[in-house]
Amino acid sequence: MSKYKLFLLRHGEGAWNKENRFCSWVDQKLSEDGLKEAQDCGRLLKEQGYKFDLVFTSLLSRSIQTAWLVLEAMGQEWVPVIKSWRLNERHYGSLIGLNRAEMAKEHGEEQVKVWRRSYNVTPPPIEESHPYFLEIYNDRRYTTCDVPKENLPRAESLKEVLDRLLPYWDSTVVPEIKQGRTVLISAHGNSCRALLKHLEGISDKDIASVTLPTGIPVLLELDENLKPVKPRQLLGDQVKIQAAIKKVEDQGKAIPST
Repeated sequence: MSKYKLFLLRHGEGAWNKENRFCSWVDQKLSEDGLKEAQDCGRLLKEQGYKFDLVFTSLLSRSIQTAWLVLEAMGQEWVPVIKSWRLNERHYGSLIGLNRAEMAKEHGEEQVKVWRRSYNVTPPPIEESHPYFLEIYNDRRYTTCDVPKENLPRAESLKEVLDRLLPYWDSTVVPEIKQGRTVLISAHGNSCRALLKHLEGISDKDIASVTLPTGIPVLLELDENLKPVKPRQLLGDQVKIQAAIKKVEDQGKAIPST
């Protein structure tokens, strides 16, 4: 029997989602389409009668901006928003800033799929010479973390995302849910996928085929032990959702030469 409701949301489309680049820890704002996705998501949740008590986001602007727009559309701007680096997107290391389709052409679609979707393959780490290294590690937001800046990741597999996310989930999010609060986690494709893997017991192999489109809320109904009592529900127009999933899956395909 369902005791708790948990909502996961991959942020609305960001500027680099649109350009098909590995964004990761580079701080990008939402694109025009992303702003609309977040507002539409909030309107949908309001229409369906949902009310949040607490929202958790990453430290990245696209995650926070999405949460703000969702709450505004719901008329729930007063709901507390708590931010943590532990909900950040997966750190793609030296791949940050690169175009996925161009990489597929150079390295092959299978290799890009391994980098994007495998559970325990870590990409090459970001070096100090990387064009976005200083932009990330000199950012003041990372002085607020619960670990020293020098101990923050330089590259991560999905497994490593789950490893840094789980302590926060267990210590901070779970107690709120168990007090009966309805929680929204407005985060990223990989931090949400990592949490889904944990909650649903998805295998290392099968997690590669789990795709979350931007701006689509995912409803999980959980029992008293926070185990799902029914399959996850992606809320909204199902035809549009399937098209959005295909769009994400196609990002790692090479663009044919013309």
